[in-house]
Amino acid sequence: MNYFVTGATGFIGKRLVARLLARRGAVVYILTRSLDSDRLRELYEYWGCDEKRVVPIVGDLTQEHLGVAKSDVRKLEGKVAHFFHLAAVYDLKASAEAQQRANVDGTRNTVQLAEEIAAKHFHLVSSIAAAGLFEGLFREDMFDEAENLENPYFRTKHDSEAIVRQECRIPWRVFRPAIVVGDSRTGEMDKIDGPYYFFKLIQKIRKTFPAWMPTIGIEGGRINVVPVDFVVAAMDHIAHLKNEDGRCFHLTDPTPMRVGDLLNTFARAAHAPEMAMRINAALLGFIPRSVRKAMFALTPVRRIRSAVMKDLGLPDDILDFINYPTRFDCRETQRALKGTGISVPALDSYAWRLWDYWERHLDPDLFIDRTLRGKVEGKVVLVTGGSSGIGKATARKMAEAGAITVTIARDQQTLDETRREFEAAGLSLITHTVDIASHEQCDALVKTLNGELGGVHILVNNAGRSIRRGIENSFDRFHDFERTMEVNYFGALRLTMGLLPGMIAKHKGQVINISSIGVLTNAPRFSAYVASKAAMDAWARCAASEFADRGIEFTTINMPLVRTPMIAPTKIYDQVPTLSPEEAADLVVEAIIHKPVRIATRLGIFGALLHSLTPKLAQIVMNTSFRMFTDSSAATHQKSEAVPQTADQIAFSQMMRGIHF
Repeated sequence: MNYFVTGATGFIGKRLVARLLARRGAVVYILTRSLDSDRLRELYEYWGCDEKRVVPIVGDLTQEHLGVAKSDVRKLEGKVAHFFHLAAVYDLKASAEAQQRANVDGTRNTVQLAEEIAAKHFHLVSSIAAAGLFEGLFREDMFDEAENLENPYFRTKHDSEAIVRQECRIPWRVFRPAIVVGDSRTGEMDKIDGPYYFFKLIQKIRKTFPAWMPTIGIEGGRINVVPVDFVVAAMDHIAHLKNEDGRCFHLTDPTPMRVGDLLNTFARAAHAPEMAMRINAALLGFIPRSVRKAMFALTPVRRIRSAVMKDLGLPDDILDFINYPTRFDCRETQRALKGTGISVPALDSYAWRLWDYWERHLDPDLFIDRTLRGKVEGKVVLVTGGSSGIGKATARKMAEAGAITVTIARDQQTLDETRREFEAAGLSLITHTVDIASHEQCDALVKTLNGELGGVHILVNNAGRSIRRGIENSFDRFHDFERTMEVNYFGALRLTMGLLPGMIAKHKGQVINISSIGVLTNAPRFSAYVASKAAMDAWARCAASEFADRGIEFTTINMPLVRTPMIAPTKIYDQVPTLSPEEAADLVVEAIIHKPVRIATRLGIFGALLHSLTPKLAQIVMNTSFRMFTDSSAATHQKSEAVPQTADQIAFSQMMRGIHF
């Protein structure tokens, strides 16, 4: 028996071809735009055959009679028993024009060819979208009753089915599959569609919260989902039954899930938190359509919505289908499949396969260059304070990744030693002796960088000054606050302000500020240091709001305690857990690759929440730490010997890993 299949290279089509080839003596003609040998070779390998059993016919869906050559028409005439039309646009993101050309014009052109070659049966693979947003139960014998067809996909699927019903002179059958997901046996899928649009959101929730934590979710209508292996098996069987012409078959799940249950099923498959409480999206129906439209037309609302949808990879109109109102009767399909064992498996039984395949093969993050080299190679990266500690470790990672790495410090000797160390490792490092507390030296550096290197692509404000001294021991040391602010705030600000015009001109750039966990936890004894870092944090938030649409990113890293020369004078830190400079530099790398607004430890975020929600309790916790640990000998102007830590101090430092105290 001979078959003709359009869309044979698609997700459903190539599986249908494989199913048809399992029939004895079957020969399948497939429509292809070109005789691309590599593509065909892959398909033949998938099907386990050659061009003798799967014969390519060159044509174009948008051309009359599919643009098939007359010689091929003569070869096909009278030889095709079943003509399957699957080629179409199945994408909510596609333009209305593209859907019209493929779905409507393409179906008319296909019917023309099928009639021209005198095929005996015509099978249209339509979609449940042909029903539009019908309110209630849509039967298989219903068509004209479809309503709310404003969406281009719904409209074109309805119109394409109308062409077959009204114009096709060949005995026809229509199949309306539900939302088709991957194979229930392997999880294999070829694109992100339907429920897959929500997988990224589920993944983000999993990364943020433990699996046992209940979350708040959304509830909506019933979403009909079926695996591709069911669709193909049902189509193959029903197409070959006798006396079924002129009928439509819903390839749907007779017991579909509501949106909330569907998402929870995939959340379980992903080991993510489930939605214990669900807000019914139908509540939005009480808001008049005109009010909703006006609200989403507001520029801030529109931009926020667009940014969220883009981050989650959701099409703009996906939320319109949360309250999906249509149920699909599939009694004719069940009758035709009775006794075959072909049925829709429970989603719970294969959801984990779909999730696993998506995370291994389809997750958009897999196709983004997440390497540091991909972000900085050939770009100018300035790391201040690069002669030691975090700055030196960061500069090394930049140089190793191929960046044009520049660093500054006050000490010429240590800078020269650092440069020679880099050169010995085969790395290039440009150094400048600069005190960023000096207005003149900062201006001169900016002029040099702009003139010699064309500006800076990434600025890492790392150079800083730290003073650990209680306020009671600082009453006569106001200069400590002035010089700390001069370096940590005014110095970083001078440099940033000097380099920003160049970034604005390029419409590209990133400023990374090495802040402190102390800003989030309001660490006692660090009032001068925390205040200076908090000032830069606040400025960066203001700047980020001003430059959000100019291609310039700002990232604040609330760095926990790092073992650097800066903390060396405080001997108590020799006995507490700290990050290494290399680990701290990894956070800078993360900032460059992912460009988040803020990077902070969970403890730091918890501290900020504690201060916001229960400030009195937070004060008690921090006061306890303040009294538990003492000022250094330098701060008290007294000699002190190293004293072993108490049990309370050890426990506190372990629980509060990375916090300054």
